[in-house]
Amino acid sequence: MPKIATFISSYALLWVAQHNQVDAFSFQLSRRESLALVGGVASVVAPNTLSIFPANAIDEEETVATTEAATTKEEAVTTTETATKEEEEPAPPPPPKYKSSLSEETPRSVTRMGGLLEPFQDGPRRIVMMVPSGWNKFDGEVGAYDLKWQDLVDKSENIKVSSSPVKSTTTAIDALGDVQDVGKNLAAKRNAKLISAKERLTDGVLFYKFDFAISDGTHQLLQLCVCKGKLWSIDASSTEKRWSKRSELYENVFGSFMPKLA
Repeated sequence: MPKIATFISSYALLWVAQHNQVDAFSFQLSRRESLALVGGVASVVAPNTLSIFPANAIDEEETVATTEAATTKEEAVTTTETATKEEEEPAPPPPPKYKSSLSEETPRSVTRMGGLLEPFQDGPRRIVMMVPSGWNKFDGEVGAYDLKWQDLVDKSENIKVSSSPVKSTTTAIDALGDVQDVGKNLAAKRNAKLISAKERLTDGVLFYKFDFAISDGTHQLLQLCVCKGKLWSIDASSTEKRWSKRSELYENVFGSFMPKLA
């Protein structure tokens, strides 16, 4: 049998050569035509061994390549649409960095300290507080304060109230961070020693209060809060020598301040 197969193969190749078909393997024919011819010979000569090169091999390769290209294009379109959708959807607002856990309220101070303090109310600014009796009162100095009270004798003893607008998303003073961290930053800017930093909740308003000993010999209390779209600041100063005589009065003034009318 091997001899017969060899003879048949030799005869087939000889027949091809005699009919000038050797060019089937030359560069004059395309790869498709060459494979088609080889496939045709293979199917006649030895279908069990050479059939791995079918006549339609190129067509199948092109079909696979076309399918893969279409799939890749569809994936690219899907990816682009997903990316576009993600870009269109607004990112959720970041959570606040710090939120005070204080929940217990402290009543507003209304003591008159035996006549040393008297009630004050400002309708246009919508604030209410206790202020020192007999001190000079000053209205608004642009860029410095909204209201000011000053001792008749010692001008270094004064109380100032000021305000500035804040973003609508800022609803409480804890947006600045933890009260201790805020106090340390403020002390550094004042070249002062932070004596204390406390928070207080009164009538739903969160207050931060700081006690500073400034290097120039001044002692200062500072209180901050956010209410009705404004950052409110109230500060009271005295010399370090006179602080012991003024600290209680200042504490009661701060405890009475409320930037909204009942």
